[in-house]
Amino acid sequence: MTGQIHDAAILADGNDWRTRDLAAVWHPCTQMREHPDIQPMLPIVRGDGAWLVEAGGRKILDSGSSWWTNLHGHAEPRIAEAIATQARTLEQVILAGCTHPAAVELAERLLAVAPREPGRPPLTKVFYADNGSAGVEVALKMAFQWFQNRGDEPRRTKFVALQNGYHGETLGALAVGDIPLYRRVYAPLLCEAVFAPSPDAYTARAGQSAAGHAEDAADALAHLLDAHAGEICALILEPLVQCAGGMRMHDPVYLKRVRELCDVHGVFLIADEIAVGFGRTGTLFAFEQAGVQPDLLCLSKGLTGGFLPLSTVLATQALYDGFLDASRERAFLHSHSYTGNPLACAAALASLDIFRTDDVLARNRDTAAKMAALAAQIGAHRHVADTRQTGMVVAFELSRDGDKATPFDPALRVGLHAYRHAVERGVLLRPLGDILYWMPPYCIDDAQLQLLAEVTASAIEAGAACA
Repeated sequence: MTGQIHDAAILADGNDWRTRDLAAVWHPCTQMREHPDIQPMLPIVRGDGAWLVEAGGRKILDSGSSWWTNLHGHAEPRIAEAIATQARTLEQVILAGCTHPAAVELAERLLAVAPREPGRPPLTKVFYADNGSAGVEVALKMAFQWFQNRGDEPRRTKFVALQNGYHGETLGALAVGDIPLYRRVYAPLLCEAVFAPSPDAYTARAGQSAAGHAEDAADALAHLLDAHAGEICALILEPLVQCAGGMRMHDPVYLKRVRELCDVHGVFLIADEIAVGFGRTGTLFAFEQAGVQPDLLCLSKGLTGGFLPLSTVLATQALYDGFLDASRERAFLHSHSYTGNPLACAAALASLDIFRTDDVLARNRDTAAKMAALAAQIGAHRHVADTRQTGMVVAFELSRDGDKATPFDPALRVGLHAYRHAVERGVLLRPLGDILYWMPPYCIDDAQLQLLAEVTASAIEAGAACA
């Protein structure tokens, strides 16, 4: 065995890869006892646009953009070439006391396209980290330490987050998440957070609009902030779509109200756009749809087009200034070894170039309209209780009778059965419980969309048949 993954004999034998994997690899977000029998292990050896290619050559449509990271397609040649060019020049340098062109240019370009609110000072500084969870940790620590540095409000030690929210799985990020599956076992280790009702439109009263429900949730948040006056340092939320919470969606009016309430109570507003940034929701950033801006903006996943791990936290000048002092103890001493890695920054710059040269947002709007038409047909299925869409994110909530009041028994694992059916038919349709969703690479074409819709419809039927 040469160890070269391009060896033809190895590529032809997916079972060899599966066997070697199960002997050596511990997979993320996986009950390993489910492999190899309950869940299929897919031996992926290559990517090509919206396709993933298995050993043996079978193509599988990547309908979830490989955990929501891939924007422009797998093996996108312009990003690959940018990484290769950078690798021949500078692959890594410590960012404490040093700088390099890619980090500087990327920071400048992100600040230039960040959400802007008329009359409000813009975001002016970029802090680099390694991944989404790390970015959230950075933002939480910045907000907390800013008040500690100032010293006149020592009680501001708590965070407000939304019910059903998710921000990552490191301890700080888990503390502001509200999904029991991830949080429960680690609860004794977590810092204190206060959870506000979600503006999730799926939970609206019968006949209530998404905007009306968002207003009610904002009113509840106002009461919560009043009850904890002087105790909150920051509020964190996922704008427009709570992704890991089931692709639950809310009206932009909630973001406008939250901005107002944070200003009234002197609370920093942290936007977690790790999953929804860079065009997923129809605008480059979700916060743009409310016409307001956060104090801290967390970005990752699609930041590099899905090629390399990188995250950034964009901050206001006022927040940055709160760390300037003669004492190093008042500095922000958070760090990662690969902070501002040149290869990752080069990938991010190439991805931003593609947005400009290909008019990605205009193409996404056209694709989103096609997705909406296909989703409407599936929404009529007798086991679909809700179909929802924000930009290029579509979700189907499954239930026994096509009604919110009759969910499937979780023990039946309808979503898993649907997933297995889809994989057998060439579509990677990874569920969130009994919720199926589409979040494909932006390069997906009409034929691939049609395949996605046809397989989704049959997967829903196959999953329900097992209930």
